[in-house]
Amino acid sequence: MRVCVGTTVHHPEDARITHRQIRALLDSGHEVTFVAPFSHCNVTPRQGIRAVDVPRAVGLRRGKALRAAASALRTAARDADLLLVHDIELLLALPRRRPPTVWDVHEDTIAALGAKTYLPGPVRSVLPPLIRAIESRAERRVHLMLAEESYRARFPGAHPVVPDHTYVPPAPPAPPGDNRIVHVGHISLARGAAEMVEVARRLRPYGIRLDLIGPADAEVRPMLRDAQRAGLLDWFGYVPNNHALRMAEGALAGLSLLHDVPNHRHSMPTKIIEYMARGVPVVTTPLPMAASLVERAGCGTIVPFGEVGEVADAVVRSVLRLREDAERRAEMGARGHAEALNHYHWPAVAGEFVALLERWAQAPDTVPALSPSRTVPA
Repeated sequence: MRVCVGTTVHHPEDARITHRQIRALLDSGHEVTFVAPFSHCNVTPRQGIRAVDVPRAVGLRRGKALRAAASALRTAARDADLLLVHDIELLLALPRRRPPTVWDVHEDTIAALGAKTYLPGPVRSVLPPLIRAIESRAERRVHLMLAEESYRARFPGAHPVVPDHTYVPPAPPAPPGDNRIVHVGHISLARGAAEMVEVARRLRPYGIRLDLIGPADAEVRPMLRDAQRAGLLDWFGYVPNNHALRMAEGALAGLSLLHDVPNHRHSMPTKIIEYMARGVPVVTTPLPMAASLVERAGCGTIVPFGEVGEVADAVVRSVLRLREDAERRAEMGARGHAEALNHYHWPAVAGEFVALLERWAQAPDTVPALSPSRTVPA
């Protein structure tokens, strides 16, 4: 099977797209053409794929990226058996003549608008009905694959869920250490950037350092750079997922300090599963799915939502308790690893994912595409 995979929004080393889905397709002997912003992200395409470079869609100016993606997909999909896109924008750039097409729904697009601080107020009010119209039309015209069970509420049809699991080492990693905490993943105000800087400040006298591993929104980068210059933390920027998780191993705790906003409220933070997979105790805010998993597995502690100082206070207390009790943190790490291996190991579902695409590739699909130049009726 020849699969064309496309994104202009996500990083070419995105964990779900590249390290899970594309790897699963390659491991099954399929051919992959990957349309992605390699140059923008300074990424060298991995061996085994046919790479097509396009601009990255960033902020409000996305027209150039969308036009380039439309051209690239039109060419790349000519000899493909299946087209798999990962951005809602690419539903506007699909070629009119194309193979069976799949949209992998990564997030609640409307709920995510609240975190896009670059959007002017008037645009925020216009986008929700437009997004609903695009999603409704997509459900009628392409196959949908959901990353979360909670996304089912947005779509009346029955669509398969391909969960965002991770690779879990078969053997338990080394026990957690006592002088370093980590955060893996995107960094923004809504993901606890200010709280983590304050935590780093308060833990410095105890000799405990914070490693931030992931890209950051523009509005928080100055704060992170200042904290790094002050010696409070190390911010590594974007690191490919497999390397980032190896860097997390041996940490005293992994932080997930997401705020209680619509885009986070009903989702499972992937970073929590990744910490568990690497034997790292979790410290999380009480989002329902995150709190339920951590409590059930006994693999971490839950801190309340609140003002920056209040959250930082609770995190510092949790971290210091963990440092004082090596046996407790080792047990938490071991329980988390066992839970992740038994229930969240990506290879356990990778075969089902590939089989799903193979079935869809055999289905006729002559549905016309949305045109980038047309306005979708609200």
